[in-house]
Amino acid sequence: MTDDEALAGRFERVRPRLHAVAVRMLGTHAAADDAVQEAWLRLHRSEPDGIDNLDGWLTTVVSRICLDTLKSGSTRREHPVGEVPEVVDAHEPDPADQAVTADAVGAALLVVLDQLGPNERLAFVLHDLFGVPFDQVAPIVDTSPGNARQLASRARRKVRGGESEPDRRRQREVVDAFLEAAREGRFERLLTMLDPDIELRADAFSVSAAATRRHLGAPVLDPVMHGREAVAEVFSGRAAAAQAAYVDGLPAAVWAPGGTTRSAWVLTIADGVITRVEMLGDPATLAGLEVELL
Repeated sequence: MTDDEALAGRFERVRPRLHAVAVRMLGTHAAADDAVQEAWLRLHRSEPDGIDNLDGWLTTVVSRICLDTLKSGSTRREHPVGEVPEVVDAHEPDPADQAVTADAVGAALLVVLDQLGPNERLAFVLHDLFGVPFDQVAPIVDTSPGNARQLASRARRKVRGGESEPDRRRQREVVDAFLEAAREGRFERLLTMLDPDIELRADAFSVSAAATRRHLGAPVLDPVMHGREAVAEVFSGRAAAAQAAYVDGLPAAVWAPGGTTRSAWVLTIADGVITRVEMLGDPATLAGLEVELL
């Protein structure tokens, strides 16, 4: 196999994900195909041996192509409202792929996305639908991680403005059950509430705080952790003072003594289980969050 053939094979493996991102950004399969093809041409003109993370590089390139296209106004929605963009999986999905929620593929969402500014749309699509961390979203939209979070938050409020009360009630039930199992140290119960491929991401402040408080019973915490056993170990027997909340419109648990948020666990919930946890402890980040205590 030649180098070009090997590169083409790697590109084809990630093409479905790139197309899924692009179709949510641009709204039509034709425009998404053009963006993905342009990414391939740029890859072919680059020095691929110098790219450490090809999937991340390609996601960034496609995102920037889509952003430029939206800002230039050179694309418009052409499919009927009833058409639902198809996500084609030609490979085993990674945890980020799993973050695509059921409502993310509906035509109704595409209509709402049309109402967002390009930067809001990109931040929402990459983070909420594909699980891309804000520190990776930020350079794409040429801003700070905190501002990228705010872009996604504004977009989320618009997208989920019509969220029904039953949806919020079901989310609250999951958060309450999760906290109860954590406080009581019911490890097996925690496992049933976590997706097998759950991802936990902790900011540097949280990781450092856990390390310095290990002698007080703080958990072993890495910046990124995968799998429900590892994540359950982090929470089992803890969370005594945590309470359910919404953080920037997302279900969460927070520690907020005196009403001031000191730490937050932002949860992604799908089909009644938690698929992702974002652990935030940095005071600067927490100060910029919209927290609704429940």
